[in-house]
Amino acid sequence: MKYKNLFIDLDDTLWAFSENSRETFKEMYDKHRFDRYFDSFDSYFDIYTTRNVELWELYTYDKITREQLNSERFAYPLRSVGVEDAQLLKDFREDYFEALPLKSKLMPHAKEVLEYLTGKYHLYIISNGFRELQRRKMESSGIDGYFKKIILSEDIGVMKPNPQIFYYALSATQSEIRNSLMIGDNWNADITGAREAGMDQMFYNVYKKDDFPFYPTYLIEDLREITAIL
Repeated sequence: MKYKNLFIDLDDTLWAFSENSRETFKEMYDKHRFDRYFDSFDSYFDIYTTRNVELWELYTYDKITREQLNSERFAYPLRSVGVEDAQLLKDFREDYFEALPLKSKLMPHAKEVLEYLTGKYHLYIISNGFRELQRRKMESSGIDGYFKKIILSEDIGVMKPNPQIFYYALSATQSEIRNSLMIGDNWNADITGAREAGMDQMFYNVYKKDDFPFYPTYLIEDLREITAIL
């Protein structure tokens, strides 16, 4: 086999972050009665999501801290409608982070593909997510047992797509780049990052992207396609 080591992203590659997060936000929206301030949950969530993407971009490139990221992304929607309530924000944020990792929804066919891969390859997670959340997500969804090691950006203070996190992952798992493959859904973090580190890449094209600055080593739109490639 060409590969021995598979480095796999967690959020929206295996664990259905977008769905789980939206569901959690809806629960928090109802619990904390945000309908006092917004016409609908969709209106609130659109405001949050737009700002959240911008802030994660800044955080990824070390332009803001984790605390600034979390403070601003939760505060922004309320501030945009003229609400300043520090206690409400604190309670909402704490409840969200408590409930989110208990969600167990996985991306379609994730479990069956992990069953196929386990025993054939060394499986590792490599993620930019927060340490206290990622392990609990994996436990809640029942996929923690498939992986030999979890590599998190917080472990070394460097985030994907910085090649240093891929070099660190190779060193920490005693893997060689020539027989390692990165699998992920985020073009910039997973695919560009791995390519710049010299590692082969498999892009999980969840949203049917059709404009690529370069072609990845492998391109899939369904996780089951992995079984025909590996």
